[in-house]
Parts: sequence; C-alpha cells; structure tokens
Amino acid sequence: MLLPFAPLLLAAALGAPSDDWPQWGGPERTGVSKERGWSAKGKEKPLWKQQLGLGYSSVAVVGKRLYTLSHDKELEQDLVHCLDALSGEEQWVHAYPAKLLDLYHGGGTLTTPTVDVEGGGEFVYVSEREGKLFCLRAKDGEVVWEKDATKEFGLEVPQWGFSASPLVSGDALILNYGRVFAFDKKTGAPRWKTKKGYGDAYSTPIEFVLHEKPALMVFAGTGLVALSLDDGAEHAFLPWKTQYDVNAMTPLVFGPRVFISSGYDHGCAMVDFAGAEPKIVWESKVMRNQMSGAVPWQGHLYGFDDKVLKCIDLEGKELWRSRGLGQGSLSIADGRLIVISEDGELVVAEAVSTEFKELARTKVFDGGICWTVPVLANGIIYVRNHAGELAALDHRQP
Repeated sequence: MLLPFAPLLLAAALGAPSDDWPQWGGPERTGVSKERGWSAKGKEKPLWKQQLGLGYSSVAVVGKRLYTLSHDKELEQDLVHCLDALSGEEQWVHAYPAKLLDLYHGGGTLTTPTVDVEGGGEFVYVSEREGKLFCLRAKDGEVVWEKDATKEFGLEVPQWGFSASPLVSGDALILNYGRVFAFDKKTGAPRWKTKKGYGDAYSTPIEFVLHEKPALMVFAGTGLVALSLDDGAEHAFLPWKTQYDVNAMTPLVFGPRVFISSGYDHGCAMVDFAGAEPKIVWESKVMRNQMSGAVPWQGHLYGFDDKVLKCIDLEGKELWRSRGLGQGSLSIADGRLIVISEDGELVVAEAVSTEFKELARTKVFDGGICWTVPVLANGIIYVRNHAGELAALDHRQP
C-alpha cells in the first residue's frame, strides 16, 4: 500500500529535487538549476577541498552524495568517487583500468556520472572515454552490471575519447558512441542501436518531441540527428562538421527548434524541425562553443564564444560581451550566471541581456586549467580544475 505522504518521505530522503544536480546539465540537462535563495557572494573560505585525480568531469549531486570521476596516472586507473556533499569525506571508490588519452590536453576523465532519480536514486551510471560502461549501486558503489562497449560492439574510440554522458529515459539508458545505443537500465541488456554511426561522439543526447512523438536529438561528428526514442530509427539529419569533427555541446531545445554551436571557428545555428526536413532558421559565428555549450535563460543564451563570454538572443544577435575569463564555462541558477574562468576564478553575475553585471568574484584555484562546468546544489557551488582539485564553496543564505 502506498501511503499518501510516501512521495514526500522519498523526496526528503533523496534531497529536494529542485536543489539536486543529478546528471550532466542538471535537472533538465540545460545547464540551468531550479534552485533559489542562494548567496551570490558566499563564504570567504571553501567549505572543503579534495584532491582527486586528473580529469574534466563535472559532478552529480543527489541528497547528501556527490559523484564524480578522476584518473590516477601512476596506476593507470579511472576512479568513480562518491563523496559526502557537505564534508567532502569519501564514501566509496570504484576503480578500473584506463588510459590517460592526453592528446593536445592534460588527459583524464571527460564525462559526468548520471544518477537515476527517476528510479529513486538507487543507481548511478558511468560511461568513459574508452567505452567502459557501469551501473553502480549509489549507496556503496557495488557493480550491478558493466560493459566494454568498444569490444562488444566493435566501436572505434574517437581521437579524444567518448565524451557523452549517459542519459536515463524511462527504463532505458541512452549512450552516444557515434552509433547511438539504448540499454535496459536495470540489466544492461541491449534494446536497440542505430543502423549507422554519426561520427565522433563528444555530445550528450537530449530528449525531444518530434511531430508529437518522443525522440532524441544527438549532435555527433557528422551532424545533428533526430532519432526515434522507441527504436533508434532516423527521422531527420542535418550535416554539420568542424575542422576536427568536434561537436561537443548538448543541443538546446526550444519547441520544434534546436540550437547547436561548435568551436574551431565554425559557429552556431537555430534549426527548425517542424517540417518534413530540418531547416536552418539562421546561422552565425556569433557563438562558437568548443568546450561547453551555451545556457538558456528567459529568451537569451549565455556562453563562451571561444574566450569571450557573450549574451545573444534566440535570433543570433549579440547583446553584450565580456573578456578576461579565458575559455571558461558556466551554469545558471535563479537569474544569475555561475562562471568559472579558465584560470580558476569563480564569478557570479546577473543573467540579464542589457550588460555584464558582476556581483561577486573569488579566486578558487592557483593552478590547473578549469574547463569543467560549475554546479550549484543545495546552496553549495562545486568547481574543479584538471589537476584534480575539487572545491565546495558555501553559498547558502545565512
């Protein structure tokens, strides 16, 4: 018998859903948090810092647990970490063999763990750059099932490694490996795979509604593809290639329209999928997202056009720009930009289209490159550098 207050008890046990960040991109995979009532300035000293291993992985936070990935160069292992979100104390670690893959950058982990909040938060999913895929028990790290996708499916690892994070959709787990796969999230049994590959896989898929049917939007090395969520059948494809076949941002959905952006001087576009074939509404070099994508807020997009932070509207018009933050990354919560600069400064600013209006600035790291998206969860901002230093910054209201 399900008691009428059981959902409230579950929410309390897992942490308030609106304040959690369970996966890459946050609650709705857009880079926007639903959280309100946090302080722009924050406490003078970090709540805690932990030295993990190499990598660019962001964090997933559900309730009292934080999950992230790192690489131990000496042991040639990747590590899945579960930490106490408030204290930084280690809860468990799962290790597995992995190569550094440091082509033109420092190497290490690339993806973010995904917590299955739809299923009650019991499992966490991890996919990494060589095609290893794990379903782990969230409370203790026990392996529920695992796969080596490159061996099982004969996949070729992209030159910078598979970089797409897992996507939970209902009872399916979706992975972009160039070819797109759906697995049963509880058993790992394959459900479907696309008939062909779509190039190097650096972007996490996003759910989409196409002609009133559930679909997936996948941005891969050769372009943007709309797939059936039921069986992986291709519905529409738009060619979009960069110099190095790197399309890394998660597409942003605006009804039947989808925003995409790429670096290497390629640019961005708004694509309309309302008709029989996808149509480019506009295309521009106003936003060239290479490391992380733009983030939407109230009819505008905020993101790094290479090394320039910009605000543009949904028609591709630039509204303001701010230099000096390098090739940073950002998220948005409660009408404020949470920006981490390339050299480790945390900047909080108003998410407004009229000007770059800075509210607070803090130097968090003295070394290491920062390309990892900052995460706000339950009043705490989590930031990391490539060298493996993870910091929790207390921005809770007094």
